[in-house]
Amino acid sequence: MAESDDGEARYEAEVHRHLKRNFIAHLLHGCLGQTGFRLLNAPTFLPAYILLLSDSDVYVAVALAAQSLGMAMTPLFAANLVEHRVRVLGVALGIGALARLCVLAIALAGLLFQPELALVTIIVALVAFGMFQGMQGVAFHFLMSKVIPVSKRGRLQGLRNFTAGIVSAAVAYYGGLYFLGEAPSATGYSQIFLLAFVLTSLGLALLTWMKEPAPPRMRAKSSLHAVWGRIPQLLSNHKPYRRFVTARALATAGRLAMPFYILYAADHLALNGTNLAVLTIAFTLAGNLSNLLWGVMADRRGFRIVYLASIALWVASTLLLMVSEDLWLTCLVFIGIGSAVQGFQVAAASLVLEFGSREDLPMRIAIANTGSELVGTVATLAAGFIAAGFGYEAVFIVSILFLAIGGWQVRRHVPEPRFGR
Repeated sequence: MAESDDGEARYEAEVHRHLKRNFIAHLLHGCLGQTGFRLLNAPTFLPAYILLLSDSDVYVAVALAAQSLGMAMTPLFAANLVEHRVRVLGVALGIGALARLCVLAIALAGLLFQPELALVTIIVALVAFGMFQGMQGVAFHFLMSKVIPVSKRGRLQGLRNFTAGIVSAAVAYYGGLYFLGEAPSATGYSQIFLLAFVLTSLGLALLTWMKEPAPPRMRAKSSLHAVWGRIPQLLSNHKPYRRFVTARALATAGRLAMPFYILYAADHLALNGTNLAVLTIAFTLAGNLSNLLWGVMADRRGFRIVYLASIALWVASTLLLMVSEDLWLTCLVFIGIGSAVQGFQVAAASLVLEFGSREDLPMRIAIANTGSELVGTVATLAAGFIAAGFGYEAVFIVSILFLAIGGWQVRRHVPEPRFGR
């Protein structure tokens, strides 16, 4: 026991010795590294791009569901890949590089191919992008948990999302104004995603500056079959974690409305470069400014309150969208949704880090991510058919129901893990 305590003490001392350097490395990586992903995941450019190529709500849903399916396929594989490794930075960098190549493929598709082939290429690239995103979600969060103490994570995520939002907003403004203009084309969207690829690649390179400590204990290497076999035990041994995984998956299903916000707005706004830029800026800047508040709130009161507050804001913003009819009210909606989505993503990912032991952390992340993305895949695909058959309002109502149920379950059944309440 004394030897184990000494090992933990040495590990914690190394974490604090390199904390400033690692904090800055993660901040710089987040500032540029998230830019491309924000532009790709924003509920503006990509849905409008897919609609331009396909002229179909169903294809928009299929494309976004393809990405979510990819994200559901790989977290457990990533957990098996990293949980036994003393250092995981090299693996994380490799995964990150492959994800960025998928962004490049999406960018080049509109420049090189006719609309039909470009659409197929983008959907295939989104599946691959989702697969590497699913792996990133495990590897990068596990890496962050090793080098950033829990009391600093809210501040880090708030600051890096704030800076990433500023860069993303600038790219959205110039991209909408100069690349898309009044008559958006496949070439214009491709140029936006090409710029995003360059910025996010620079961010990944900056992460190489960090120093990764070697923990005193690691789980022994096991087969992928053994990893699957540990899932029931992890879920049964920790009731609050199990309930959180369920609640998070249900709330993630509320994401099904994301690609349809901009398409609904198109009923009373022109989808030109200026309006797309304005709404993307509203979404990204709101997300980055709110992250400062979410970060402070999380450090002081835990991520559970951030999770609940962000869901409440998401529901309110969706309700407002259903009565908005001009650009400025729609901007207010996208401000609310941008703030809510960022708060939810930070809280949902960070809460997982606070249940249970460090040795099981990759598996806890993988289980939560896989469950969320499986539900998200089905929900997003169903949303396309709901929109085609019943209209966008029906999609929004279903989204609100899932968000409300996911929030209620955490409010009722999941205590704040950090403070034990």
